[in-house]
Amino acid sequence: MAAARLTFDHLADKHRPVLDQALEAIRTRAYWSPHPEHPKAYGEGGSLSAEAGLAAHQEVLGKRFELDQPGTDDWTGAEVSPYGPELGVSYPHADLDVLLPAMREGLGAWRAAGPETRALVCLEVLARISARTHEFAHAVMHTSGQAFMMAFQAGGPHAQDRGLEAVAYAYQEQTRTPSGAAEWSKPQGKREPLQLTKTFTPAGRGIGLVIGCNTFPTWNGYPGLFASLATGNAVLVKPHPRAVLPLALTVRVAREVLAETGFDPNLVALAVERPGEGIAKTLAVRPEIRIIDYTGSTAFGDWLEANARQALVYTEKAGVNTVLVDSTDDYRGMLSNLAFSLSLYSGQMCTTPQNLLIPRDGIATDDGHKGYDEVVADLAAAVGGLLGDDARANALLGALVNPDVKQRLEAAAGLGEVALASREVAHPDFPGAVVRTPVIVKLDGAKPDDEAAYMSECFGPVAFAVAVDSTEDAVALLRRTVRTKGAMTVGAYTTSAEVEHAVEEVCLDESAQLSLNLTGGVYVNQTAAFSDFHGSGGNPAANAALCDSAFVANRFRVVEVRRQA
Repeated sequence: MAAARLTFDHLADKHRPVLDQALEAIRTRAYWSPHPEHPKAYGEGGSLSAEAGLAAHQEVLGKRFELDQPGTDDWTGAEVSPYGPELGVSYPHADLDVLLPAMREGLGAWRAAGPETRALVCLEVLARISARTHEFAHAVMHTSGQAFMMAFQAGGPHAQDRGLEAVAYAYQEQTRTPSGAAEWSKPQGKREPLQLTKTFTPAGRGIGLVIGCNTFPTWNGYPGLFASLATGNAVLVKPHPRAVLPLALTVRVAREVLAETGFDPNLVALAVERPGEGIAKTLAVRPEIRIIDYTGSTAFGDWLEANARQALVYTEKAGVNTVLVDSTDDYRGMLSNLAFSLSLYSGQMCTTPQNLLIPRDGIATDDGHKGYDEVVADLAAAVGGLLGDDARANALLGALVNPDVKQRLEAAAGLGEVALASREVAHPDFPGAVVRTPVIVKLDGAKPDDEAAYMSECFGPVAFAVAVDSTEDAVALLRRTVRTKGAMTVGAYTTSAEVEHAVEEVCLDESAQLSLNLTGGVYVNQTAAFSDFHGSGGNPAANAALCDSAFVANRFRVVEVRRQA
């Protein structure tokens, strides 16, 4: 273990109050965040400013990304921004037979450090990432296609919140068992008591593998990364080949902090693949890999669950998110809220609603009865009005993350009657960006030919307005959808206590997170760390929730040593 430049006392003075606040937040579920989400909060002209962040981002482009990690046998990288420009960054390609053994060498000292020190080191990593939020925002924007403000918030403070949340849960779970020596004495009547001294040590499982996603590399990557690191494991980060830079920056910061606190920097390392190499499958079945965190397609998630038998596998896959529309006492608010939810980041969120279940006879509203066709037409008008100005459209939509999304969008128009056609939006700063508004397609829940469309995830800016015979049929279809296809989110609009209860019962039975009657500035596809759970782990969309105790508790085991007193 190297000499530490950052001592425990320094870390405790700086970060222990934040850890305590995070522990309180996950207990009360009240709003809290230590990470500012407005760009101006980082100042002007200084090292944290927007200008400094942009300059730092531009400095890494077109160069080798040095990490000084063992086993580098080549350099690779082919990232192209969804906004058009090539990033031109080359990353170290690892010889796994060299890198993986090197990652294990520091595990003993990391385990011996204990839960509190590990948590404080993780908080130092997050604090340094937070100080570079503007730089990370550009990295997320130009790998995911998110518009800058969303990349800034979701890729910066919101992702950092999720990482901190995982650290808090990890600390809480590891400290349930007392640290230090416990004295055990069992009376034996007239004889001397039986006496033992016992120690209990949280011990990580080994190396955790984080398989990053294209759309939210930090937001989806940080929970698994910090949950594994804080529980005493090493972490190998395998980014999506289109979204390497945000996680490479993260790995670099983590390695710097580990070195400065006297730990082996190889506890965190990067694995970037050559084009077409597909190292995720190779890594997933290596015996050194004991934990896997994955966000992405159902097909590969299912493969991991079936084949990575030596590892604990945490997956977030695909689901069919549904909004049931029964009635509302704020019709315009409902339309506005849904329009924003469908439009944000071009629907490229695992929480974006896809199916809108609407009774074909219509719904009761504060603006009178509205038929199915009228509801769909009004929603189309609300989306069109929201995105009618190209500047605002670009700020909300971002760019399509890859050609597959564009293909699905174009194909969706042929699945039914188009209530709102997608249109192309020109980006004034990035002419190569592919920006499209959502399409809304009418489908009939009673037609078997339409079921194949609405019962499959169509990832991207695609919404299906599904006509159903009644609210009761909508509730039944909701249940079947969540049970067979999964859902990260469910929404419902109703003024009926009976309908509200029925929908809530479905979500409780099928383990789906429910949002009711959202008409203001909170949207079904957004969640707040420390308060909201992202997914439930109880339906086919995901086998884990971000973040709860179950997400961290099995990443370590408590090892007991008994000594004769």
